[in-house]
Parts: sequence; structure tokens; C-alpha cells
Amino acid sequence: MHKTSDREVFIERRGSAGIVRLNRPKALNSLTLIMVRMLDAALDEFEADPAVASIVVTGEGERGFCAGGDIRALHQSGLAGSEEAEIFWREEFALNHRIANFTKPYIAVMDGITMGGGVGLSAHGRHRVVTERTRLAMPETGIGYFPDVGATWLLPRMPGETGTWAGLTGLEMNATDALYAGLADVKIASGRLPEMIDALARMPVGSSSTTVDAMLKHLANHPHAGHLEHNRAIIDRAFRFDSVEDILVALEAEEGAFAAETRTVIAKRSPTSLKLTLRLLRAGMVSASLAECLNRELAACMQILKTPDFYEGVRAAVIDKDRNPKWNPANVAAVGPEALAPFFGRVEPLTL
Repeated sequence: MHKTSDREVFIERRGSAGIVRLNRPKALNSLTLIMVRMLDAALDEFEADPAVASIVVTGEGERGFCAGGDIRALHQSGLAGSEEAEIFWREEFALNHRIANFTKPYIAVMDGITMGGGVGLSAHGRHRVVTERTRLAMPETGIGYFPDVGATWLLPRMPGETGTWAGLTGLEMNATDALYAGLADVKIASGRLPEMIDALARMPVGSSSTTVDAMLKHLANHPHAGHLEHNRAIIDRAFRFDSVEDILVALEAEEGAFAAETRTVIAKRSPTSLKLTLRLLRAGMVSASLAECLNRELAACMQILKTPDFYEGVRAAVIDKDRNPKWNPANVAAVGPEALAPFFGRVEPLTL
């Protein structure tokens, strides 16, 4: 067995499987630049090793796979005016693109909280495993940010307008919802994950993704309909518009608790983030590739560091934890096209 360890990542060989375990359980395995680089290096090693049939990525601890990027570090980089945030985003986004195009079976185990950057490490992969503990979301509008890591490619390709709902509200999806959304492929009980990894470790070298699919389906549960599918008609009616104002009006016209609760949630999000997210999602819908979306997201990332809502959102959610951000502007009507234009500037393209 080949095994290396680090404070933040464990990498090992188990039979024919290359295993990567994110190891910041107290921080819900949120990603640092070191972790991104170690995962990329592990993919280098395992892709080149003829004895490795598949790669499995998991998170340590029972609470989450990965809760996203290290928001504190990005916040500090922005305040300091350093290059660390841009370096992190460039390398993280390049890793997301690599995962989407990886040549060997790539299995992401989305057990527990899977948000933001955790979605980037998993949903772009060929084999996405969820469990009864999965809590998947892109909650960025709640911290003055926007869904990144290629989410503007993934979310518009969810059924109907469910991706618009997910991007604007940031609300959680369970395993059933993730399967319906096309962000996951199979649900396996958390208690059977060791059995799954053992089976992968016994896979013959050269096993195809079709063979891996068959093995995973053999272990799978068969979930019932979730709340996303149940509320699909309302979501499609309300979120089909290209302005946040029209979406809010449509939600107000809908009857029932789901529409009312959804409207209440959106009203608490950053107005600038809402309008930026909707525009990025609509652009992603007509984009030709994941790479195009990632480069567009990078330009928006660089501008987000120049706007007050990101710093206020992180302060309220992570630093002071008062959960009471004061957005500027405070309402969507005050966010005009001129405020969004700088987010769509040109940056040096990603190295993919």
C-alpha cells in the first residue's frame, strides 16, 4: 500500500483504488489551497499509475464531504489586497475542469454536507454517490457571493427552472433531490460505503465506467420523490423570468407554503448577488462548455472582492455570526445594469 498523509488530506492506494480523503472535519473539510494542490497531485499520480483502476474522493468525519472553499481565507485575502484569492480560484476552477474530463472512473462520495466547492469536487465527476445524510447546496447568495466552481454550467442543466431556484435561494437538497437534479447518480446507505470502497478496490485494472456504474447500482437504494420534484411546477412558473423582481412577483402570486417560504428566503439574500447569479445562470444556459462558464465566473470572482456585500456576508455568517447582514444596496430595485457590468470584465483565461 502506498500512503502519504498531511494535516489536510490523506492519499492512499487500496487495491486498485486510489483514495483521497479530505481531512479538515472540524471545518467540514472546507478547501484550502494546499488541499486543492494535493488533490490535483493525487490525480496526477493515480492517472499515470497503470495499477490504479479508479479514484475515490471522500471527506473525513460524519458531518460532511466538503462545505466549500475556505471563506475566511478568501475574505482575508480580499481585505489585504493579496493575490491569494485569485490563485485559489484559478487552481480550484482548473481542478473542477480536470475532474469533469478525468480519464479514469472518478467516484465522489457526497456523504453529509456538500456545498459550494464540495459540489465542484463532486458534481463534475463521472460517478456521484449520495447517502441519506447528504445535504447539498450552493448557498453563496447568502454571503454576498454567487454560485461558482462551474455551478453556472451545472445549475442551468437541472430540470426546468430548478437550477435557478437552487442558485438564488441557496436552499439545501437531499439525496433524492440531488438525483432528480442530475447532480448525483446513485444513492447508497452510509453504512454500506466501506463495502463500496472494498468493491472498488477489487476492481480489475482497466475497468470501465460502465462496470463501475453496475457495481454502484448493485449497492443502491431506490429513493422516493423528493420536495424538488414535488414542487417542480411552482418552481418552473415562478423562476422562468429573467429578472429577480419578476420572480418575486410570481412567487407572491403563487399559493401555498412553498412559494411563501421561498420568497422569504430570497428576500434575505444579497440583492447584488441575486441579480449577478441570475445573469450568470442565464449566460451559462447558452454557453458551449464548462470552461466558458468557469472563465466567466473567474471574472466575477475578481470583481466580488471589490464589492461590500461579500465582506458583510462573510462577517455576518462566519466571523461575528450574528446572521444579520446589512446589504448595500439593500433591495433588488437599486441594483441596476451598471452595477453588474464590472462583473463581466475580461481576465486572463484559466490554464486548463
